[in-house]
Amino acid sequence: MTTKPALCDGPWMATSAPSSHSTDGESDSPPLGQLLVRSAAGLRDRTAVQALVEEELLLARDHVRKALMTQQDGITACRWEGMAGHLYTLGLDEGERAFLGLVLSIVGVQQSYLAAVEYLDERRLKIVLQAMIRLADNDQIAIGTRM
Repeated sequence: MTTKPALCDGPWMATSAPSSHSTDGESDSPPLGQLLVRSAAGLRDRTAVQALVEEELLLARDHVRKALMTQQDGITACRWEGMAGHLYTLGLDEGERAFLGLVLSIVGVQQSYLAAVEYLDERRLKIVLQAMIRLADNDQIAIGTRM
């Protein structure tokens, strides 16, 4: 069984919205987010994928998708170890690299200091905090804007 990088030039979108239907009634390919969530092996993997899908901007970049994704036996999946190896070669700014490093640490393929949150904007910080709550399997804590 061979693993090859996923073809990232298709009609995929980095969103978890349902796929659209073409005018002739046939379904288009599922959105990238759906493909990746379906392939998630466990809680850590699923939590990391959800964080990336919610962030949207990183998965919208071809070079990030090519470093992250593989197709194996017709299934698109995340190759987290490969992404960890490319983290500093993707041309990301500090905030993007910090976010991706924290996501990789959720999966367990890289260690990232929690101090990396100082480089996150509010949107990415909220995504990381929600991911940590999902990972802890806690539905009692809410993350949101203070009144």
